[in-house]
Amino acid sequence: MKSYEKLEQYDTEVTETLAGNYKTIIDTLGEDVDREGLEKTPERVAKAMQYLTHGYGLDPLEILKSAMFTEDHRQMIVVKDIEVYSMCEHHMLPFFGKAHVAYIPNGKIVGLSKIPRIVDAFARRMQVQERLTDQIKDCIQEALEPLGVAVVIEAQHMCMQMRGIQKQNSVTTTSSFTGAFEKDKTRKEFISLIANKFS
Repeated sequence: MKSYEKLEQYDTEVTETLAGNYKTIIDTLGEDVDREGLEKTPERVAKAMQYLTHGYGLDPLEILKSAMFTEDHRQMIVVKDIEVYSMCEHHMLPFFGKAHVAYIPNGKIVGLSKIPRIVDAFARRMQVQERLTDQIKDCIQEALEPLGVAVVIEAQHMCMQMRGIQKQNSVTTTSSFTGAFEKDKTRKEFISLIANKFS
């Protein structure tokens, strides 16, 4: 049986620079950076941060365009409960939750897996939830030119839960709509669909 080999690729120069900075931060906070538990922490954090922000190296528009198909379907397509993990740009603490995305095709559809991929591509950057919501909507609108796009994100922010106001059960909801979803009837249908839970 072949032994398990974990393959990770990181920019060596970026890793060394970040690790040096994190070593300084840990030392400045009053910890012993040379003790056993922290000895490799600067390098681990350097690699973790590169992974958590790898969205900068992705082109969400190209992700969508790589799997577009001609189709005469003109009813709402909804992909809901997409896991979101991002980093608040104000305090560099995580926020996480779910994204719900819908669009009404206008001659073009996209492979369903590409919707979560673009959510991840935008989320894995320094973000604010409001911008993230708009970026997902705008990307789908530009790539597919559909009759409308709807995006709702519900997230918990560690900067609110671990520091500051410290409200552990707060959830922030943002939404953004174009085209047909700006009509009350269509928007209500979308909200109803994402609220329904399949048994």
